[in-house]
Amino acid sequence: MSPAVVEEGRPEPDESLPVPGDDGGPVDTDPPRRRWVRRTVLVVALVLLGVLLVAGWLAFRGYQAAAALLDAKAVVADVQHGLDDGDATRLDADLGTAQDATARARAASSDPVWRAAAHLPRLGPQLAAVTTLSAALDDVTHDALPAAADLTDLVGREGGIRDADGRIALAPLAAAAPALADAATVARSAQAQVDGIDADALVGPLADPVRTAQDALAQLAGVLGGGAQAAALVPPMLGADGPRTYLVVALNSAELRSAGGIVGSLVLVHADDGLLSIVTQRSTNDLRALPEPVLPLTDAELTIAGPGLGRNVQNAVQTPDFPRSAELLAARWKQSVGDDVDGVVATDPVAVAALLKVLGPVTVPDGGAGTRITADTMIPTVLRDSYLRFPDALDGDRFFTSVAATIFGRLTTTDADPLRLAKAAAEQGQDGRIRIWSAHPDEQARLAATTLGAAFLSGDVGDATGVFLNDATMGKVDYYLRSTVTVEDLRCSGDAPTATVRLDLSYDPPAEIMSAPPYVLGHSRDVTPGWAGSTVSVYAPVGAELGAVRLDDGYVAGATAETDGRAVHVVRSVLAPGAHQTFRFDVPVRGGRVDVWTTPTVASPGLVSASCPRP
Repeated sequence: MSPAVVEEGRPEPDESLPVPGDDGGPVDTDPPRRRWVRRTVLVVALVLLGVLLVAGWLAFRGYQAAAALLDAKAVVADVQHGLDDGDATRLDADLGTAQDATARARAASSDPVWRAAAHLPRLGPQLAAVTTLSAALDDVTHDALPAAADLTDLVGREGGIRDADGRIALAPLAAAAPALADAATVARSAQAQVDGIDADALVGPLADPVRTAQDALAQLAGVLGGGAQAAALVPPMLGADGPRTYLVVALNSAELRSAGGIVGSLVLVHADDGLLSIVTQRSTNDLRALPEPVLPLTDAELTIAGPGLGRNVQNAVQTPDFPRSAELLAARWKQSVGDDVDGVVATDPVAVAALLKVLGPVTVPDGGAGTRITADTMIPTVLRDSYLRFPDALDGDRFFTSVAATIFGRLTTTDADPLRLAKAAAEQGQDGRIRIWSAHPDEQARLAATTLGAAFLSGDVGDATGVFLNDATMGKVDYYLRSTVTVEDLRCSGDAPTATVRLDLSYDPPAEIMSAPPYVLGHSRDVTPGWAGSTVSVYAPVGAELGAVRLDDGYVAGATAETDGRAVHVVRSVLAPGAHQTFRFDVPVRGGRVDVWTTPTVASPGLVSASCPRP
């Protein structure tokens, strides 16, 4: 064998090292850098492909969710109209469609890809909002609206919930109570979830539907909550478990008190297994002033209202706490008439006019052909015309008592639509114009948690403030007094956010007011006859300080007190015909809102609220 020839300048290969291709495999001709670039491009391509696939999937799912939500919005609106109109047939037809639409929206916005993308910046909050909204609406359509539809069917069926003898059928209401309570819980939960969405952070096409849903769910939660309370309370309170008696008090807004007006008449009503009947009625002239309060009064009550709160039945609603007013009225009725009562109900003329829209006109006995009263003529007839028609105060009181008894008598025997009546009563209760107290502790605990309970001092409304009016003319001119409460200069930022509560009072009686009887013009020694005098009681939230009360461009002094953890200022307003005054005071903003309880008058409701923008 000839010796190997070694090329000059090139080292002889080391035979101990492997040589590419020696094992029969392919020879790698790519340098390392080229391999790295190729792999990087492949990874980027795969990532881009994944992003495109995810984006396409999200777009597809977003289209599905959007289409389903649009379907749901239209059908849920129809369902809401069905609830408002009490149309059970319409509800049955629409509810299934609504459930299908919300289920599709929920499925489209809840798969793993969608949920993972919800953690991305900017895009994430939009996707999360759709997920939350879809789930909330799906819960409501499946777990809340069916109970509401069942109740609507119950009260809207032919013959309603009244038997032929006028008795209210209580057993079906009691049977519906558990399902309504569950439905109300679902609605409140859905409302809380959707309220937690910051609509201002969303794109326009999504922000508006979210805000619409927030408003609609708040309304639905209120309706279902009220329905659940009614289904639980109405059967026992109307005698399902045994007869009950109630004192029904008609308030007269021509002479203001904190609850809306002076007590004008009292009617004792008997309830037995849903059948209501009037037992007796009394004018306030039948219950003369007592030498001492019927129940002991606190020092704060004496400072704020005076001994008349317990001595004069007309003044029992001078306190803003209706449970306390009811206790005083029940005790006075027991002392003077001799009957224990199971509860007290108070209404003002505006609430009664709203009920007359459903009940229809009534004719009130007046010693002649009778006076026909409709929803439109109720307030001027009772609060204005009657005082010009009856120069004698006793005749005026008798007419007012006759009006109250006639209308309540119609209420106990009417065949009017019970759903419309319930809605009208609920709306007036929200405005503080219908108030209810029960002598039974378990029922009263439920009532105190609602606006119907009107438990401003004894209930769980410690963050609310109050502005209440009580007549100081000892006359009947407050029909011409206009009061407006507003929240202005809402300062939501900082460590101690505050707001200013404003009360505007104006008095504009007709020129012929001076020809009215003396008992109409008033006989207070401190107010000129024909002028309007009022005491204004300002209550701070529990635990809050109450600064000076401002009157127009200055300040006004008055009595101060503390009750139930609240600071109170009591000041005086006196208005000549055509005059106007503005009171202001500052209160803390708690929980992002200010709730002001006030006296419901002929033109203004008893609750005003203002909220800070959502963070």
